[in-house]
Amino acid sequence: MSEQQTVSEGSLPHWYDGDGDGSVPTITRGEGTYVYDDEGTEYLDFIAQLYCVNAGHSNDAIIDAMNEQAKRIPYVSSSKHNDTRSKLARRIADVAPDGLSDVYFSISGSEANESAIQFAREHQDAHKVLTRWQSYHGGTYGAGSLTGDPGTRATLERYAATTGTAKFLPPLPEVFGTDSPEELAKEAADHLEFVIQNEGADSIAAILTEPIAGTSGAYTAPPGYFERVRELCDEYDILLISDEVIAGFGRCGDWFGIQTEDVTPDMITFAKGVTSSYSPLAGVVVSDEIGDQIRDDGTDLGQTFAGHPVACAAGLAAMDEYENGLIDNCRDLSGFLEDELRNVADSHDAVSGVRGRGFLWSVTFADPETGDPFVHPWAADNDEDNPVSDVLETAAEKGVLFGSGRPAFQIIVSPPLCADEGEIREAVGVLDDAIGGVFA
Repeated sequence: MSEQQTVSEGSLPHWYDGDGDGSVPTITRGEGTYVYDDEGTEYLDFIAQLYCVNAGHSNDAIIDAMNEQAKRIPYVSSSKHNDTRSKLARRIADVAPDGLSDVYFSISGSEANESAIQFAREHQDAHKVLTRWQSYHGGTYGAGSLTGDPGTRATLERYAATTGTAKFLPPLPEVFGTDSPEELAKEAADHLEFVIQNEGADSIAAILTEPIAGTSGAYTAPPGYFERVRELCDEYDILLISDEVIAGFGRCGDWFGIQTEDVTPDMITFAKGVTSSYSPLAGVVVSDEIGDQIRDDGTDLGQTFAGHPVACAAGLAAMDEYENGLIDNCRDLSGFLEDELRNVADSHDAVSGVRGRGFLWSVTFADPETGDPFVHPWAADNDEDNPVSDVLETAAEKGVLFGSGRPAFQIIVSPPLCADEGEIREAVGVLDDAIGGVFA
């Protein structure tokens, strides 16, 4: 029996469609921007596995820090203090926007978002949280209720209802029917105010949103949009929570994605890149006022592995790597990656757009005759063949891994922050060839 068969029969995969076609590789090794399967096949990892291996694979500094911590003390209860944990909390607060001073650790991005909405509800004495349609905030019951992706919510709500959330429309041109950034910012913010008023501002604890969309399409907001969102939160006494599970820790060219918008939220949630995903770690960065309330009132909730010392050691080492050139590399090469992707868009009628920031980009596809997706997975028959999925498979066969967006009429391009010009050119060239082959 091959290793791939052993894994598929013994380990239940996530985000698995049940086809059992054996096409998922068994990854056994990684180095920098590359990963290798059990047969020795090399792949350029332009999904950073799940938008998270920001420092690249097999980074010795991070591995050494984890080993050193494990030798000193491998675990400390999350109800106790630990020097490594406290040092990482201070380090994260130092790079967060001014006014965010305290860190509450958790394990995953889903749990970080759930913790943030728990704090918001207690602080505001209100139960409702607003999030965007076409968003992803996690796959647990609480975080799934925040998610705008109907595939995730429908799966969770099949047997149990989730409550306490309401949705508003994302600032996308196709949603509001305008290509003018100024008009889009105004109409999207006006719509949000309409939702606030009709949900009842007093019932709303927070607005939770990604500053740059993650798997929902890497789209950015038009200039002025987030400034208006902040104004609405202040006017109606609503907290603003920035979901940085994907956008944080250098992925978009700054420590946090919201810093590329020059807006200060009341809380930031993070995960993935904080340790370059060498160990599970997540958390919430909260404002002075919320931090003081939690300290004064206490909390009856917690998680065994939250703020695990080995993970915190990985976080400190990863932050050193980001500070010592990786964020600069992302910022410096973002324009080059964008140009390469736009050249692909110009070469293929099937590519309808390119959007993103830093090292987080989406390539969208649509029928050039109708402007509609070739297949909309949230609206189409599940048996209908999606050519965008064929592009992903073809690129993987040619040695480059990209991600599938939500919904899957788009491809996510999200390399490790250590990717160089040559690797970007090679990966985008494979994407170009794959699109040409599928849509010939």
